Amino acid sequence: MRHGTPRLLLIKLSSFGDVIHALPTLEALREAYPRAVITWLVEEVFAPLLSGHPALDRVWVVPRVRPGRPGAFRDVHRLLTMARQLRQERFDAVLDLQGLLKSALWTALAPSPRKVGYDGTRELSYLPLTERLPPYDPEAHAVRRYLEVARHLGATPGEPRFRLGHLVQEPRGLGEKGGPLVVLHPGARWPSKLWPVEHWAALAAALGHEGFRVALTGSDADRGLTQAIASRVGDEVLDLAGRTDLGELAWVLQRARLMVSVDTGPMHLAAALGTPVVALFGPTAPWRTGPFGPGHEVVRLGLPCSPCLKRRCPEPRCLAELPVARVLLGVRKLLSPLPGT
Repeated sequence: MRHGTPRLLLIKLSSFGDVIHALPTLEALREAYPRAVITWLVEEVFAPLLSGHPALDRVWVVPRVRPGRPGAFRDVHRLLTMARQLRQERFDAVLDLQGLLKSALWTALAPSPRKVGYDGTRELSYLPLTERLPPYDPEAHAVRRYLEVARHLGATPGEPRFRLGHLVQEPRGLGEKGGPLVVLHPGARWPSKLWPVEHWAALAAALGHEGFRVALTGSDADRGLTQAIASRVGDEVLDLAGRTDLGELAWVLQRARLMVSVDTGPMHLAAALGTPVVALFGPTAPWRTGPFGPGHEVVRLGLPCSPCLKRRCPEPRCLAELPVARVLLGVRKLLSPLPGT
């Protein structure tokens, strides 16, 4: 890497948790090259995670094109304009942390003598690379895998660092009345990651009886799920699904004593903010994408078929049969002694 002001491009387009997992790589590069101009290429929906980050100079937002939906033509125009602008840039190094076709296309477009990533990645995405690291260990955690790319560029990463203070924003009208806060996050994009509604309701009721204030979080799409849980418990549960933006969610998670969640993006946000997490795992592997760092508890049945990495399963036993008592044991392990015990 040249001295002076190197120009670096990180390509990590998605998803929520993966962008968070790549933040320590950004920090390692910033520490190694304090005068560098660092740009991050990210999809529009995940850009708020990066906007205003103190280690970044620029965030380039990639519009997501959805054919047949309103605004698709406009998004295609934005995409082409961005591609032309990228071609006019000059980078000393481009890091493809995604390893998919969609990131390989941007890697190929970005003018640079050094295009770095892992060999053997999916969809032949390694083809545009000029420097290929040996294929990564698929059992290694994503945070560690990404840091190896920074190490290849001369960084010497220490303990992985997450800075998310730029993101946190206090919501209006939420208040902090009641006992210590526990956040339950029941929603996920994969149906196979879902824990039964009645289990969530039983967990929320148990936590309420033990002196905790329970909040349910999620997106607008999760409101049916959270309402079904809340209706089984009563008014003492605070349903925040669809009521917080990303910054407000970060504020809630930062103030929580604990989060209980399935394998999803907000779980990784809570871990990065330093909030203890009880993570419910079934079809995915916690050693690859579990909550990173100490102070968390993974609860799983460990069936022979798990992890299967299937979005849908005809017999999703790995979570359907995970008992509430097992999850409460994980909660007690992290929060003992509980109020009133």
